Amino acid sequence: MRFLALAFSARFIALTASALLALVCAVATVAAWPSGSAALVPAFVVFAALSLLGARDLFQTRHAVLRNYPISAHLRFVLEEIRPEMRQYFFESETDGLPFSRNQRAIVYQRAKMQLDKRPFGTQLDVNAQGYEWLRHSIAPAAISATPFRALVGGPGCAQPYSISVFNISAMSFGALSANAIRALNRGAALGGFAHDTGEGGFSPHHREGGGDVIWEIGSGYFGCRTPEGAFDPERFAATAANGQIKMIEIKLSQGAKPGHGGVLPAAKVSAEIAAIRGVPVGRDCISPARHGAFSNPLEMMGFIGELRRLSGGKPVGFKLCVGHPWEFLAICKAMLETGVRPDFIVVDGKEGGTGAAPLEFADHIGLPMREGLVFVRNALAGAGLRGDIRIGVSGKIANAFDMACAMALGADWCNAARGFMFALGCIQSLSCHTDRCPTGVATQDKTRSRALVVEDKTERVRNYHRSMLHALAELTAAAGLDHPRDFRPVHFSRRISPSETRTFAGLYPQLQPGGLISGACDEWWREQWEMARSDRFTVAV
Repeated sequence: MRFLALAFSARFIALTASALLALVCAVATVAAWPSGSAALVPAFVVFAALSLLGARDLFQTRHAVLRNYPISAHLRFVLEEIRPEMRQYFFESETDGLPFSRNQRAIVYQRAKMQLDKRPFGTQLDVNAQGYEWLRHSIAPAAISATPFRALVGGPGCAQPYSISVFNISAMSFGALSANAIRALNRGAALGGFAHDTGEGGFSPHHREGGGDVIWEIGSGYFGCRTPEGAFDPERFAATAANGQIKMIEIKLSQGAKPGHGGVLPAAKVSAEIAAIRGVPVGRDCISPARHGAFSNPLEMMGFIGELRRLSGGKPVGFKLCVGHPWEFLAICKAMLETGVRPDFIVVDGKEGGTGAAPLEFADHIGLPMREGLVFVRNALAGAGLRGDIRIGVSGKIANAFDMACAMALGADWCNAARGFMFALGCIQSLSCHTDRCPTGVATQDKTRSRALVVEDKTERVRNYHRSMLHALAELTAAAGLDHPRDFRPVHFSRRISPSETRTFAGLYPQLQPGGLISGACDEWWREQWEMARSDRFTVAV
């Protein structure tokens, strides 16, 4: 290593400068012999190029390693660039890899391509390890359903209820994903009869082109329905919401990747197309605030939900959140009871979510994981006597049918997936979504890169993945002796706590009884949280 450091050090560059002059003289000398000079030209070009690169490295001030190790240090940057691909292709086992293991990615690829998705020689998981989970099957399995599983969304105040598939595309905006990715996702949703969440970037022409059912997400930036100053614009909202493709309206309070954190789309990325879709100026930072401006407390939030339902002609309206302070969600429940306004649905986003770039601290340490958030929301709604009117969706690292079945056993009516559908589009988990250098054309606005994603081919893969997931879910449901996945209960699933102890989900995730919060028939923790909640404010003094 010391020899390499010396060989490619700054001193070496000084020596090569003299050698280069000598080489130039030599070339000039042999120029009279054409046959000899022709042979020297390639060597001279390579030598000159490396010498110029070394000189540049020596005098640049941005990278210390290049100043100390001109030329050779570039190998480090090349290896760093391709490190994720090298790791997953050459070093990972089938069960390794984060956020998704090789096995998790492979099952999506195989189902999207309609290839053999079976596994030989038994499980590769350690069934005796802490955390291992399984489904309790029935001795008398039911017949496998051939009817696609759906859930009806729409409470008493909804004039246009929507029958939603139990598996749908989670929120990913045009801007985060390429135009070709959005086209393929929406066309696949249209062919497969499931829904495509727009993300907060707005309802784009690329969504309209596909004709698939759309869940229009309204974030704190009100993109697509905002005034020039960034406030909510009722007229623009009503005009867009009238589109027949839009089946539901979703207010984003927070997202799993970075709950409590706003966002900025840098000015350089705000093209004329994105500016027109989002309703923002071209070439200026596009700000997504950390909180909404259309309401400031739970009571006002219920008023906003009622107004969106009215402006949309009675379409289902709900909200998405990653659960934080429990009393804040309970405050929303109290506001529902006081105003009589209920959202038609709530989507619980787990902190495992992550298609959007986020600060490390937020991605790793803020927000409840999906299952804990789902159980809390289900219990809060049941305890307040509201569960019957409100459907629950979930998102957060759902990639196979077992993930879906577990979520539905804990109270979900349907599941959304973002990264699973990205894999169906060809994503290889290169972890470059936030750099605009996605190698597969999924998460980039670089037209040269995005052309690699062939819409016609990926459309079929999106449909295939959805269809295969529903078939796998039907097989699990039948194995448990059930007719529909809504019949899954916590008692159907078990988790290993230690080598000698297992518990069902019923023991791990106790369920609050209907009306328990109002009657006081709940434990001390729930009573304390309920008493802290205020319908006229989100935050309270602890």
